Amino acid sequence: MSMRQLFGTDGMRGVAGEYPLDPKTIFALGAALGAWVREHDTDPEVVIGMDTRESGEWIAAHVAGGLEREGARARFAGLITTPGVAHIARTGPFAAGVMISASHNPYHDNGIKILDHSGFKLPDEQEHALERAIFAFSGAVEPAHLRADQGLDEAYLEHLAATLAGGANLRMVLDAANGSATYLGPALFERLGAKVQTICCSPDGKNINLNCGSLYLDTLRQKVLETGADFGVAFDGDADRALFVSHSGKIVDGDAVLLICARRMHARGELREVVATVMSNLGLERALGRHGIGLVRTPVGDKYVLEEMIRRDCPLGGEQSGHVIFRQYATTGDGLLTALRVIEVLCESKSNLDELTAELEVYPQLLVNVKVRNKRPLDELARVNEEIRRAESEFGGAGRVLVRFSGTEPLARVMVEGPEIARVKHFAHSIAAAIESELS
Repeated sequence: MSMRQLFGTDGMRGVAGEYPLDPKTIFALGAALGAWVREHDTDPEVVIGMDTRESGEWIAAHVAGGLEREGARARFAGLITTPGVAHIARTGPFAAGVMISASHNPYHDNGIKILDHSGFKLPDEQEHALERAIFAFSGAVEPAHLRADQGLDEAYLEHLAATLAGGANLRMVLDAANGSATYLGPALFERLGAKVQTICCSPDGKNINLNCGSLYLDTLRQKVLETGADFGVAFDGDADRALFVSHSGKIVDGDAVLLICARRMHARGELREVVATVMSNLGLERALGRHGIGLVRTPVGDKYVLEEMIRRDCPLGGEQSGHVIFRQYATTGDGLLTALRVIEVLCESKSNLDELTAELEVYPQLLVNVKVRNKRPLDELARVNEEIRRAESEFGGAGRVLVRFSGTEPLARVMVEGPEIARVKHFAHSIAAAIESELS
């Protein structure tokens, strides 16, 4: 079998019940993980958490069964966020953490994400080793009986609440995407003094991310406008990302959150630069630059953002999608933590989100996908390079062109960004046409 067939960039994902998320493979994964943690610890414990999908409980029971077969104990956190499991794995007596979630995907999908004792995702070579053990597994499949330990959730909430000194005397609307933040979110913000109105906090096993949460902000926006709340926040299924809506209905994305938080941290001498991906808007780079804050870009993916943050010892990084990492407090993006940091700036500055994001001028951005038959190195494509140079010289420093091949599909992706949408469209299509003529 070829290597790394099971694990993708974010753990093991698929349709619940079908390979690789079938009972036998999941049990084998538990057994492989149990054998691995036993190498370093004679009596290891692994924490398991899940989101609200109907398949979560039986998947957890099969992972736990595999762990127990190899002499490792499972503690079940029940319904919790992905960053919650990372925090518990890192601060509790646990050899590893397992989160059962497919993040922002629909309910019939699920996934298994493994975190080591330090709260980080496993390195590739460790995933390779687990995969070899899964493929070699043979034996009976016996799921474990699990009871949720509510104290684990509580420890995570305590940790979050302790990061906000002044409380949160604000009116907010919270959209939990019928997912992991359904109970934790309202409990956290109410504990800190906020007046919380909830929407999409009625999970039924099948409605996670369904026309709600951070991918669909319309309902949240309407509710904020209707109730006159100070702001709204929307999480995704496993609550590792958050997007916001201002009291006037303006969408505040991950780029805007990076700006709001970076300015505060820079003013306190805590930060010189921010790590973001190639997709972050040029407007963010320019706004940060006006405050003397640098922007370092990485390929798309929170994994790359985190690696670069660690390499540069940078405290703040994230993606436009609302996946923001505050390294002082967490090893992963955490939507609840992001909301707390935004609340902190709102309360300290006595400003609203419109005022705090006013200087972020979002440049029009167009993404064009071009089907290609083969993926030749871009620097060999004379016509494409000529079109890119033409665009860059016309924009001067006021625009960006990014051309890359998709890692998973036969596509070239052309992203053009600039001050006027007409020029952006013109160059995006001229570069796409050049790629088409050379590669299609």
